[in-house]
Amino acid sequence: AGKSFDSAVQISDSALARVHTIVRTPSAERPRISIKEIERRLAELVVTWSDRLREELNRRFGQDEGERLFRKYRNVFPAGFQEDTAPSEACSDLQRIDAMLADGRRTSVDLYQPPDADPGHMNFMVYTVNEPVALSEVLPVLEHMGVDVYTERPYELTLPSGPFWIQDFCLRSHGDDEIDVEDVSTRFEECFMAARAGVIENDGLNRLVTSAGLDHRQTALLRCYAKHILQLGLPFSQTYMADVLASHPVLTQRLVELFETRFDPDIGEAKRKKELARLAGSIKRRLARARNVDEDRILTAFAGGIEATLRSNYFQRIDGAPKPYISIKLDPRRLPEVPRPLPHFEVFVYSPEVEGVHLRAGEIARGGLRWSDRREDFRTEVLGLMKAQVVKNTVIVPTGAKGGFFPKRAPIDGDRAAIFENGVHCYKTFVRGLLDITDNVVDDKVMPPERVVRYDGDDPYLVVAADKGTASFSDIANSISAEYNFWLDDAFASGGSAGYDHKKMGITARGAWEAVKRHFH
Repeated sequence: AGKSFDSAVQISDSALARVHTIVRTPSAERPRISIKEIERRLAELVVTWSDRLREELNRRFGQDEGERLFRKYRNVFPAGFQEDTAPSEACSDLQRIDAMLADGRRTSVDLYQPPDADPGHMNFMVYTVNEPVALSEVLPVLEHMGVDVYTERPYELTLPSGPFWIQDFCLRSHGDDEIDVEDVSTRFEECFMAARAGVIENDGLNRLVTSAGLDHRQTALLRCYAKHILQLGLPFSQTYMADVLASHPVLTQRLVELFETRFDPDIGEAKRKKELARLAGSIKRRLARARNVDEDRILTAFAGGIEATLRSNYFQRIDGAPKPYISIKLDPRRLPEVPRPLPHFEVFVYSPEVEGVHLRAGEIARGGLRWSDRREDFRTEVLGLMKAQVVKNTVIVPTGAKGGFFPKRAPIDGDRAAIFENGVHCYKTFVRGLLDITDNVVDDKVMPPERVVRYDGDDPYLVVAADKGTASFSDIANSISAEYNFWLDDAFASGGSAGYDHKKMGITARGAWEAVKRHFH
């Protein structure tokens, strides 16, 4: 509350300089002054940002580690970063940068909520080596995760190893809904990294990470069922289905719990039975809360699909990590609104790269796998081919089967070799998805797949054949059969180099008819 002030500076040969300031206050009303507060504020002005950073590093990490970090990174932060960031916050940034450089990681992220942030507001930091991430790449991912992005502050750091970027995005949840950032941060960060790397698809189902408390693996599970529902021909877009699931977060959680309780091999049968009964009642009550007929059909389709699932590879692992694709075996007779005719079994394989379906009219059935070019309705194509195969196979084997897959990330401008290579990769994923949940036969005994809970009987018979686009793939399928030690070995796929060409030898429906004519002749 000073009216004016005078100051004088004294500098001598001493190591110290002296600044003497006189502040004149109003004579009528003497203000209350806190000497300690003034001294504290002056001390903050005198001590530089770099000095405070050093103190914070030593306090948080100890003298040795703090001094090491300070010597290495003391001059890397630009003035804009120092203006916007407290040294205590910069300590966390330094720790992350140091860990990234040590591990060789090129990108890292951090979701946090500033102390004075309004409900639903949070910050998202992206750390990258060499170049910042493009906004056109980041914004769609974040918006699909249920947040709006309204500002971004980029900072370029100059490290001895080269440029390093920190981008600070200010986020706001849709509708300003309050989010427990501490609870959701790890799932949010993992989902962002997975979507950016293409491990999961970037669509509206990812908002379930914030609205329904799911992780990105669980959203992929619901995406698998959503893709299958689309193939069944229900008149709803995936965007609409995502909106419905997001508006019923508790029911969405219960649906995932239902699936995981049914198929988690680590749950005891007594506990599984008890939990399934509890979830069935909860899901039934919440299904009754659907606000209109469309919501009821969508939610019932998800619940019915999970109830109709007989097996899944969801809990299988590769090197300790979940498999990058999900396969589910279903009983079509228990699926709501499934098109006729009903197959005996149906296997749906989903991944961000490929989708495929295998339909069998009976336990012992034969048919080829097709490289489909019908993304939106390949199941309709496969169903029609299965019907034809049933008729053809009546004179050879009991009944027919058919499968088809669609590569979703085929090179747009790639040459034929690149497209073919991608198709082979997708075919392998599809075949592995089928074998993951197929029983094996070892020493004349049926052996269930590892970490698969079964709700059907023994089912070890699975054979495939060449079809449109896969004429030369039999050896590939048989190599995967050998990889799985499948009991049919190279009889898994007919027409391979180690087997016989059934068409040349006349082992077809037409060949059987020619044999009948010859017999009567």
